[in-house]
Amino acid sequence: MFELIQKLFGREAHGSKDIAKERLRFVLVHDRVNVSPQFMEVIKDDMIKVISNYMDINETEMEISLTKTNTQVALVANIPVNRMKRSNMAGE
Repeated sequence: MFELIQKLFGREAHGSKDIAKERLRFVLVHDRVNVSPQFMEVIKDDMIKVISNYMDINETEMEISLTKTNTQVALVANIPVNRMKRSNMAGE
């Protein structure tokens, strides 16, 4: 799951120091689910930048949130997709 998040956001760790840093950030998110609205906007902006490379999305209706259960924290994103950008699709 962690590797999927790294690939989605375009961040690949290149050494044990970087891997440890990313894991620590991930753990901190788990511990601090009550993040500021500014932090959520930063996440949203980063997601828009990455996803926009592959899809035309409706940024104004995009919603993201962090939810917590007894055992985990989940980043939930509702991102309306208008169309795929064919020039960036694999195999073409």
